[in-house]
Amino acid sequence: MNEVIATRPHRLIGSHPQWWLGGMLLALHAALAWGIDSLFARAMLLTHFGIFLMWQPVWRGERSLEARHAFVVIVVGIMLTGWNNWWLMAVWLAVLFALIGGNLIGSDQPRQRFAAILAALYLLSLLLIWVVPHLFADQLFDAVQTGLVRWGLPLLPLIIVLVPAPTSTRSSPLTVDLFYSVMLFLLVTGLVLGSFVVKQVSHGDYALALAQSLMVMAMVLMTLSWLWNPRSGFMGLGHVMSRYLMSLGLPFERWVKGLADLAEREREPERFLQLALHELCALPWVSGVIWRVPHGSGEIGRRSRFQAEYSFQDLTLTFHTNWSLSPALLLHLKLLTQMLGHFHQAKVREEVQRQNAYTQAIHETGARLTHDVKNLLQSLRSLCAAAESSSAGEAAALQSLVRRQLPQIAQRLTTTLEKLQEPGKSESTRAAADAWWNGLKHRYTRSEISFSDDGGMHDLQLPVELFDSVAENLLQNAIAKSQQHADLRITVRFASERGGTLLVCDSGDMVSPAIAGKLLSAPVPSQNGLGVGLYHAARQAEQLGYRLELSDNRAGSVCFRLAAAVTAVSAP
Repeated sequence: MNEVIATRPHRLIGSHPQWWLGGMLLALHAALAWGIDSLFARAMLLTHFGIFLMWQPVWRGERSLEARHAFVVIVVGIMLTGWNNWWLMAVWLAVLFALIGGNLIGSDQPRQRFAAILAALYLLSLLLIWVVPHLFADQLFDAVQTGLVRWGLPLLPLIIVLVPAPTSTRSSPLTVDLFYSVMLFLLVTGLVLGSFVVKQVSHGDYALALAQSLMVMAMVLMTLSWLWNPRSGFMGLGHVMSRYLMSLGLPFERWVKGLADLAEREREPERFLQLALHELCALPWVSGVIWRVPHGSGEIGRRSRFQAEYSFQDLTLTFHTNWSLSPALLLHLKLLTQMLGHFHQAKVREEVQRQNAYTQAIHETGARLTHDVKNLLQSLRSLCAAAESSSAGEAAALQSLVRRQLPQIAQRLTTTLEKLQEPGKSESTRAAADAWWNGLKHRYTRSEISFSDDGGMHDLQLPVELFDSVAENLLQNAIAKSQQHADLRITVRFASERGGTLLVCDSGDMVSPAIAGKLLSAPVPSQNGLGVGLYHAARQAEQLGYRLELSDNRAGSVCFRLAAAVTAVSAP
């Protein structure tokens, strides 16, 4: 219930702000037009101050005042009603004029601006025609001046009350530009004090003193306007002010912090861009943003007649603002575009990297399984060739060979299917070295292949999946090379040193230096497929603590060695 009561005045002000503004000015007029010494004037000043608290744009109506703010309100109310004099009224009118003028700068509705202009005109007229002349003890007021103030000036607040506000602005809160408000207050104060000093020093007419003060102030403003943007080589006050504003803590800091937090939460580039621009539209001077990227575009907020367009890499932003922006804010918008562009490009690169990693994983898994299936197919072909070339007297030997090889092929096929289901799993099943070596010799019985060993493989355990993959890749590549060299010889040697060392050599041509440099570190395209299988075999060996290398590369002696890495052997 308390929350509803607290928000109700703010809703009333938001629905008809011009009524409260006009009522505040009418109450002030009633307090000043017939003197300020009567009880009626004090009561009207208190009424005026109450309406001002309802209208004021500094504190929102739904917020609770802190103790220090409430103390300020009480002190100002006591001063207006208990210690009211013309000097205090002059200061109060200057404050009201500055608040209304500061609100006028940020208004974008014609009727709202018209009401603010009428209010500022009324306050300035009342101040210069009525309040300031009362500061002089010898000032006389004729009937025309008194009638104009008492019965002519109230027409301005009445027009403000009668001017209907557009529906779209009835619920918008009042905003005040502090910089413009302070400047307007200083200008009005300088005009009043200048007129007072000229009148007191010259002992002349107040109208002449006011005209002289206006002329001096006009000359000062003209000089400042020239100094703001001169053409004689001096950088100007505008440049100095813009550089000063660049160092101020503007609302960009919160937006940049929100941008960094948003970059950590969102992964999709388009959604990240839309959410960042939604927060950007919350800035007071930005009414809408139009964005374009190579794969999409969109619009957030509303358009206005003031716009600025910036591009960074693939991102183009068109800012629509409520009013014409200063050079400092335009530079800030350019910096914001660059920051947002950097973050957006980073998100795009992250998405591309995720897609590339996914594609690479599929490619590597498929390439490795293709080689495994090719090796299995070669083993089956060897069995088929042995069966076709065997005679009736070799039936027992053929049966023994099939009995040994088929379980191994079935086991290897099962392992291949497990790799397809779990591509990131590394197989490390170990078995007896002599059994693996005998199986390899039985699978490759070609005349150009010779096998030898050092006889010390008893009780030696090997990662048979790794040695199968490496041996069959090396032998298949050598056999493919033998189709181009009829007299090519292939030598396969196994030694028990370093946890098992496999050496495969052929007497063909050397591997070209360009291919040898990246044969085992990257896929190498070739007509015979040389390099892709060895690349995956080398990676598998590295995962299991082994190393596959091109140990000799000479014409007539091309050798590959698979052995345990030195660090793996020396480890306890």
